[in-house]
Amino acid sequence: MADCIKCGAFTKFNGGVCTVCYHNQKDDIADEDVLNVGLNNKEYSYRYGMIKGRIAETLIQELFLSLGYNVFRYGMENTIPGIMELLKGVRSDVAQEIRRMPDFVMQNPKNKEVYFIEVKFRASGEFRISDLPKNYPYTNAYIILVSKRHIKCTTVSELIEGKEITPTSKNYLGNRHEFDLDKQVIIDFCDFAIKFFENV
Repeated sequence: MADCIKCGAFTKFNGGVCTVCYHNQKDDIADEDVLNVGLNNKEYSYRYGMIKGRIAETLIQELFLSLGYNVFRYGMENTIPGIMELLKGVRSDVAQEIRRMPDFVMQNPKNKEVYFIEVKFRASGEFRISDLPKNYPYTNAYIILVSKRHIKCTTVSELIEGKEITPTSKNYLGNRHEFDLDKQVIIDFCDFAIKFFENV
């Protein structure tokens, strides 16, 4: 088993993509785009996925900052710049643990509660337990899914229970009472997401 080079989910193809990304990449990657940037297909997929992920992370970071949250980048790629590039293709236990670290630690300014946040982008608007690494250790983390139309949220615990995010599910970020968010701000940031990802 290995990590998908596009989304980080587990795949049986070492140095390859998972089944979901394999089917999606036909839409994501045009041959002329690969030729234009001078990267091979695998490298292009990796870079393209990283850029989409970073845009989604920045969108969520700015959303929470605009609502007065204390937001701290937590993943090792933020603590040690370049570590993810160094670990590309490395399959050790330590490398796996580093990849699994949530993206953010956020503190609610009103009740001072602190949360682990993992941000994902999926054009499909779908996320389930199989999209997380096997034995994901942060069972108290929240997964915020940015798609081309919505920003939704679930917890790792809920995923373990069999719940999932789908295009028709109602688990919108604004419905998470523990965050006490302004729904209009979320709508505004959904509009940003639509603009950024409309051609993805």
